[in-house]
This record gives sequence, C-alpha cells and structure tokens, in this order.
Amino acid sequence: MGRAEVIELIRNKYGAEPEYLWMNQPNYSVFRHKSNKKWFAVMMDVSKRKLGLTGEGKIEIMNVKCDKESVLFLLDEPGCFPAYHMNKASWVSVALDGVVEGEKIKILLKNSYEMTK
Repeated sequence: MGRAEVIELIRNKYGAEPEYLWMNQPNYSVFRHKSNKKWFAVMMDVSKRKLGLTGEGKIEIMNVKCDKESVLFLLDEPGCFPAYHMNKASWVSVALDGVVEGEKIKILLKNSYEMTK
C-alpha cells in the first residue's frame, strides 16, 4: 500500500485530510482527529540511512502510535522501524513501499486512531 492509497483510506475511513505544516518539508504531512486535533498518523519521506537501511535515496514512511508491547513486536517485522522523529517507545515508522501488507497498515492506522482519541 503506497502513500496515495493510504491517504485515500484515511480520507474515507477517518475523514482526515493531510496537513502540510513544514514549508521546508513539502512531503511531510500529518493527520489529526477533528475533535481533539491530536495526530494519529504522520507521513514523511526520509533518507534510507536515517532508518538504518543501506543505499541512497529516500523512502516513504508513516508514523503511527502503538502500545509499547506492539512497538517491540513490530520492530522485528520487515518494513517497521523505530519511529523517526517521534517517541520511539510509543510510535513506530512503517514503510509505504509495499513491504508491509495493506491489511497490517489498516490495522496499525485503526489502532493509532483509537489510541489518540
């Protein structure tokens, strides 16, 4: 599931639009609850090296909130990384390059949405 598909899913299921808050990072977007304005997802494109990956270039990721036990479990899964630029104990970065199955992304989004209500 790529970035465009995830954005469409978030629009349809959660009624949230991407917010582009940083002029110097035009591909960074956040998704918030309408009621409390808390973030439940953050999309970015970051250097592969910042995630400990080899190779040049960037990778699109999405940060989602998770319970601490899930974070530990997810870090053993392909395409999941310690949260980039967020609290690593309660957020995880998920690759949006097809490595992580769409169903898992949907579950992670749902959990993040519920945890940030």
